[in-house]
Amino acid sequence: MLEKILGLKCVKCGQVYKENEVLYHCKKCGKEGILDVLLDYELIKKEMDKENLIKNSEYSIWRYVPAIPIEKRENIQALKVGWTPLYEVKELRKILGIDKLFIKDDSRNPTASFKDRASAVGIAKAIEYGSDVICAASTGNAASSISGFAASAGMKNVIFVPKSAPIAKIVQLLVFGSTVYLVDGTYDQAYDLCYEVSKEFGWYNRSCAINPYLIEGKKTVAYEICEQLNWEVPDIVVMAVGDGCSIAAAWKGFCECYKLGLVDKLPRMIGVQAEQSNPVSRAFYKNTIEFEYKAPNTIADSISVGIPRNGIKALNAITESNGLMIDVSDSEILDTIKFLARNTGIFGEPAGVTGFAGIRKLKRDKIITGTESIVTVVTGSGLKDIKSAEKAVEGLITVKPNLEDFKKVYKNISE
Repeated sequence: MLEKILGLKCVKCGQVYKENEVLYHCKKCGKEGILDVLLDYELIKKEMDKENLIKNSEYSIWRYVPAIPIEKRENIQALKVGWTPLYEVKELRKILGIDKLFIKDDSRNPTASFKDRASAVGIAKAIEYGSDVICAASTGNAASSISGFAASAGMKNVIFVPKSAPIAKIVQLLVFGSTVYLVDGTYDQAYDLCYEVSKEFGWYNRSCAINPYLIEGKKTVAYEICEQLNWEVPDIVVMAVGDGCSIAAAWKGFCECYKLGLVDKLPRMIGVQAEQSNPVSRAFYKNTIEFEYKAPNTIADSISVGIPRNGIKALNAITESNGLMIDVSDSEILDTIKFLARNTGIFGEPAGVTGFAGIRKLKRDKIITGTESIVTVVTGSGLKDIKSAEKAVEGLITVKPNLEDFKKVYKNISE
């Protein structure tokens, strides 16, 4: 047992378990009883403070390893995760009228998504538990992420993805050598199948929505934001929401920075969902932790969920931080892919830019003034879903291979 782990707490009923007493969820609440890892911050403080971080030359999520509940550093894979760039995006600040806007580009991770933070910890925990096989259900990014890390560790992995997943993400899985099952159904059905299979065969389940340790990797994005801003916490952090893991993880990271004395305030967390895949938003505005199923229908596949498996943690992050939820349309998401790329050089996939689409809407609807310091995270590369990106841009111009034809075509499009 790890000294730094005080227990595992059910976010629904509050029951606390010992580290080795449960694996994925509360015994009373079942799959709805997602667990939160309780850590000993007084112990962590002894190993990690600002002075130690200044001396630390490890620029990845593992610079915060004292706050990450893994047993042995030798279980960490060589793939470099984290310490992704935080851009000031000065041109966007002028266009949008937001004085202190920052964009963190997590598409720079090894498999080009934010999910690598979770997989880096997930694979270390799988090795810790002596698992021979790791499995996951995903719309694409989590799958390709664990696939890459399993390849690095030489571990077998089995992936369940809905057959509607973008082909670029599926190809990544095959290249990494995963065993891939295309599920003839929704992500929610793929998730349930993965859960049942993992129980039946004893495979380690990496699905972030049920595995309490995956958030421990994702939370490092908050540590990085704070440190990259010289420990000045942003007023607002805006993130896309699907299952709810990412915004919950970021909130946990900011809270830990506060508890460890690294920062002196906390941000407001604002979650953004697609209009036709918005169970967390609906629950937030109904003031409930019960999630009504509605078949999701959005171009943003990575946040396309009917039932958010970590919805309670997401709602906790929003309410505890005095934040809010908003929805954006698919057309707003598609327009933001182009808008962001043309004004920053950052090419995000639909879910990857949904947070920024939310910022545009917040400013347009005057929910924010523009004087706040605001950070959002681009969570996945646009190269993972070229078909969606094609819908956001104009057609190509065809010319014959001679100057006269070029002049003629050029004149026509210029007039």
